[in-house]
Amino acid sequence: MRIVTYNVEWFNDLFDGHGRLIEDNGWSGRHNVTRLQQITALGIVFTALDADAVMVIEAPDGSSKRSGERALENFAKRFDLRARRALMGFVNDTQQEISLLYDPDRITARHDPKGAQTSKKGARGAPRFDGVFLWDLDVDAAPERIRFSKPPLEVALTTQKGSSLQLIGVHAKSKAPHGARGKKEMMRIAIDNRRKQLAQCIWIRKRVDDLLAQQQPLIVLGDFNDGPGLDEYEKLFGRSGVEIVLGENGRKTLFDPHAHMVLSRKVGAWPVTSRFFIKQQKRFLSALLDYIMVSPDLMAKHPEWRIWHPFDDPVCYNTPELREALLTASDHFPVSLDIDL
Repeated sequence: MRIVTYNVEWFNDLFDGHGRLIEDNGWSGRHNVTRLQQITALGIVFTALDADAVMVIEAPDGSSKRSGERALENFAKRFDLRARRALMGFVNDTQQEISLLYDPDRITARHDPKGAQTSKKGARGAPRFDGVFLWDLDVDAAPERIRFSKPPLEVALTTQKGSSLQLIGVHAKSKAPHGARGKKEMMRIAIDNRRKQLAQCIWIRKRVDDLLAQQQPLIVLGDFNDGPGLDEYEKLFGRSGVEIVLGENGRKTLFDPHAHMVLSRKVGAWPVTSRFFIKQQKRFLSALLDYIMVSPDLMAKHPEWRIWHPFDDPVCYNTPELREALLTASDHFPVSLDIDL
């Protein structure tokens, strides 16, 4: 079985208000890419993935006026994908949802939020992801109220063979200091965002601890906008959000080989899952942002990970149509997990 995480940059811009694809030459949300070009590229990528389940990050908008599920299912129908049923959890107001697109012939899936609901006052422990988490960000003995701008998607998944597991789809808060005026304010906002992101990852890890204590097979996957050694603020806090979710201080750990590779070496080549153009520097920046973390019981099944990178993966590179489609479709590349379930 193949499970994938894929951040599709501004997927929402490819659909009209009724969830229908807009296959024209108007500009998409991607720089210098038309809607038709991005849709065509995504069709090639999703077809090549041939996945049983894709955790779509930045999925089409869901609201009282728009159906993100309908949009994804129309996309799947357009390209005759096996993964053709869409599942969405708590919607947000960013036009970037987290959704699961899956093959209903091989999988049953339902939104399965854990934890207690909270009031605006919040709660400690591991409340439901659409609630408010109390955590002291700045060590002043007064806990702050932490919210997710994009609540993680918790899925109870059962395979055709009868295997049951939990998925947690994540799109962690970006650390970019948007709206900053001057270097001092940029640093203050960046540090504040970093604190909030780490608190969100602590919240996720508390959910992981609860599930592992119940001996629940678990996969945490998505875009963390973070990782070991990614920026200078990690030195200030001593750890990354990815390390928190993986497990530390003697806790039972999750495993992702790409995170392990970065954590276990000081220098050398690192795997990457994204490629951004830095306008001011006139060059591309590559980073490891997307992960598929598995619990120890799933590790015993000897899963295989793959980053569908257009230059680093030999099959992708030697298949020109797929290579170009990966570059056109998004600024992130899919990460897949093949596992016997």
